[in-house]
Amino acid sequence: MSEDQRRGGPGPIEHYALLSDLRTAALVGRDGSIDWLCLPRFDSPSCFTRLLGDDHHGHWRIAPTGTVRRVERRYRDNSLVLETDFHTDTGVVRLIDSMPPHEKNHNDEPCVVRTVEGISGEVEIGIRWVVRFAYGHSMPWVRTIREREPVPDEYLFALAGPHTVVLRGDVLPARKDDERAHEIKITVSGGQRYSWVLQWSSDPDDLPAPMDPVQEVRDSEDFWRDWSRRINYTGPHREPVYRSLATLKALTYAPTGGIIAAPTTSLPEALDGNRNWDYRYCWLRDATLVLLALDNFGCSAEAASWRRWLLRAVAGDPADLQIMYGVGGERHLLEWEPEWLPGYQDVSPVRIGNAAYDQLQLDVFGEVMDALHLARERGVTETPDSWALQRGMLKHLETIWQLPDKGLWEVRGPDRHFTHSRVMVWVAFDRAVRAVEEDDLPGPVERWREIRDSVHEEVLREGFNTEFGAFTQYYGGDTLDAATLLIPALGFLPGDDERVRGTVRAVERELRHGVLVDRYSTEPGTNSVDGLTGREGSFLACSFWLVDALALCDRREEAERMFDELLGLRNDVGLFAEEYDPHADRFTGNFPQAFSHLALVNSAAMLYGGHTREESSRRDGGSRR
Repeated sequence: MSEDQRRGGPGPIEHYALLSDLRTAALVGRDGSIDWLCLPRFDSPSCFTRLLGDDHHGHWRIAPTGTVRRVERRYRDNSLVLETDFHTDTGVVRLIDSMPPHEKNHNDEPCVVRTVEGISGEVEIGIRWVVRFAYGHSMPWVRTIREREPVPDEYLFALAGPHTVVLRGDVLPARKDDERAHEIKITVSGGQRYSWVLQWSSDPDDLPAPMDPVQEVRDSEDFWRDWSRRINYTGPHREPVYRSLATLKALTYAPTGGIIAAPTTSLPEALDGNRNWDYRYCWLRDATLVLLALDNFGCSAEAASWRRWLLRAVAGDPADLQIMYGVGGERHLLEWEPEWLPGYQDVSPVRIGNAAYDQLQLDVFGEVMDALHLARERGVTETPDSWALQRGMLKHLETIWQLPDKGLWEVRGPDRHFTHSRVMVWVAFDRAVRAVEEDDLPGPVERWREIRDSVHEEVLREGFNTEFGAFTQYYGGDTLDAATLLIPALGFLPGDDERVRGTVRAVERELRHGVLVDRYSTEPGTNSVDGLTGREGSFLACSFWLVDALALCDRREEAERMFDELLGLRNDVGLFAEEYDPHADRFTGNFPQAFSHLALVNSAAMLYGGHTREESSRRDGGSRR
């Protein structure tokens, strides 16, 4: 147990594991405590919020009351059924956690199933259940309900405003009046089993029926086992690739196919700053990586579902295109701060919503056009509506492509001509030209070709610093950005171009720390571009982008060695956060992070096989005239 946990706060980010039912998610600590659970959707208010506060903000802990000598955790096979073994002086017990997935129906009433099994000896277990709705703000009215008809039933019923949950179990915790919590202690011997089920309800007068926890766990395992059989990856590092794909699946909102960036908000990117954001939304930027990652290894149904979500989300006036949407395509993601929450380990502020949703980020146009180009490469037939939408986007882009923007890192400093954004403008028009040339789709190809070539020349002229021998973060700047590592993968320049090789060397020199890569420098006094404070950790996706760039620059052995070492940074159940702080040797940022796992899977495809991009997409972009 860490020092923060002894004080009643959350543990290190890397101590958490993920549960998901394809509607919402929970985080379980190595101490057996569920410290984060939003109900009923990923972006709903939480009922357990210890992750951003302390015990009083809600949690559900099941763990030995005595000293724990060792903790071992694992997911069962490729599932999200989590096993946690607690080794004590008197015996060993196993905690089994799961959220039954619901992929095909529209049941938005999630539940959490928890079971304790005695493995050996006798172990006293403590169960502590503290419900606080509305991000730890609403103290519920909790009653014990005993019913005799139609069948005997006893459960705890917690109600506050629109929020309702019920807890059933073999032994229910009892009220602790002085703490507004429920607790109980039981002794579990080898071979004994106790289970509990927490269920959410949209209607306090129509509660969900009791469930069989054993059958629910069995069904969860069957679901994930059947799903993983579709993955056709046969290269090395199978377990990390499988776990990453399962994590992406777990972050998918099944009713729409939208994939969230992470199930958490405000886990800090810097432990001494204010880089805390809400990631429980779907970024268009992830579109290309998602299509690549899922389709590369046999998850074509998920890729098709994501494409449908994408077209649904961006439909409408092209001028209204946003960089992110809610899981149902919602557009207004207003940002606010719950002042009652101190933040993860007292790092404030906590932010709900994300004000970046209305930023101008020109790269988004390129991301969407590239994603739909990749879909065509994979044989997905273009529909008239889809192509009309793309033409509408390009017509709008023709009017704004010369404007400065916030860039893909969503800086909150002044708008600039970020080099990566300009490259993605080129991608947007390049994919449009190729749609006409290669797929016989209609469009003003001469005008698009003229803009494409103009942007290409501009980026080479304004974005490349001859003194540094590298592409810089923004036009006229003297700082670097790891996003420029994507230039060869996008086909703007080939990997053997000296300007690409020079950029890779410069990023290694200025932004690399061992196997880790910063997205840009946040050392004090080096860069004020983002308008924020604090030095953030290294961005894990950028570290995998360097792997890709090394492979494309004919430095494959270095790429494979770096990939191996990066995999060693995953936590004990194979998960990555957004960032890794090499100084504190710990995860930072929201967790688990889809962007990190997407990058891992795509690096595996590039190194060891998979569809990735067609070779024609990686040729010299300047030669397409």
